[in-house]
Amino acid sequence: MGRKYYSARKGRTLDLEGLKTIFKAIFIQFCDKQYFVEALGYYCVDLDFVPGLAGAHPELYFLRHLRRNGLWPIVDTLGLYSEDDLFDVIELTYDMASKPLDGHMHSYNNCGMHWEVFDRSVGRAEYRSEINDALADYSTGFELTVDGEIVEKSDIGLETLVSADLPGCFTAAAGKKMSEAIHLFRRRNSTPTDRHSAVRMLADVFEKLRPELMKALTKKDESDLFNIANNFAIRHDNEKQKTDYDKALWLSWMFYFYLATLHYATRRLAQVTTSAGELNE
Repeated sequence: MGRKYYSARKGRTLDLEGLKTIFKAIFIQFCDKQYFVEALGYYCVDLDFVPGLAGAHPELYFLRHLRRNGLWPIVDTLGLYSEDDLFDVIELTYDMASKPLDGHMHSYNNCGMHWEVFDRSVGRAEYRSEINDALADYSTGFELTVDGEIVEKSDIGLETLVSADLPGCFTAAAGKKMSEAIHLFRRRNSTPTDRHSAVRMLADVFEKLRPELMKALTKKDESDLFNIANNFAIRHDNEKQKTDYDKALWLSWMFYFYLATLHYATRRLAQVTTSAGELNE
């Protein structure tokens, strides 16, 4: 979308009605570009309605996937959407988007192009880019992930931490737990309990990797990291722990702190391991 203009630069956010209006414009734009033909079908002067992957009754497709009536047709019902309705529809339409690549022209009565070959990855990427431009300015900031889930947007400067590839020395189990912690912390409507659990999961990953990470961290650094988690009622619960602090700020800080430390320590470990291997050759 290019640069931000004055109001956006000043931090003015969209309300729900503003977000719905922008989503409507984006959805219509992509309908006009026929990015939903594969999923929703098209009309032909000879064949009438040709169903897409969603079948002959899109309203039932929406009901089956979103478990609520009244969300289709989007343009006609959008004004009644709640935030949850809107986010659900955005996620579903993301799954349905695909860029048309090839087909045949039906010239009779100016019927138009009938697409037969589509690229879902490109279509979704383009749709996601447009949607995220609006979601970033809504309320406290959200984003649609590559996996098609709307999550809270990370603070400026921390975005790469939640999307960075996991280091190669991670075990599959540690990587899975770390990914689950990120998802639990960032998902929309996450509670303080959810976020507490996410931080604890990262601390547990650190604990499991502790023997290996000691090769990359000094003894004092390693001790300080666990003291932080253990003294602030993250991993254990006893009367000696500190509890009189702003938990929302603390949990956010601890989450990104542990995330950054895990990425640093494991990458440092990979360097140490590689250097040791080279010396032994």
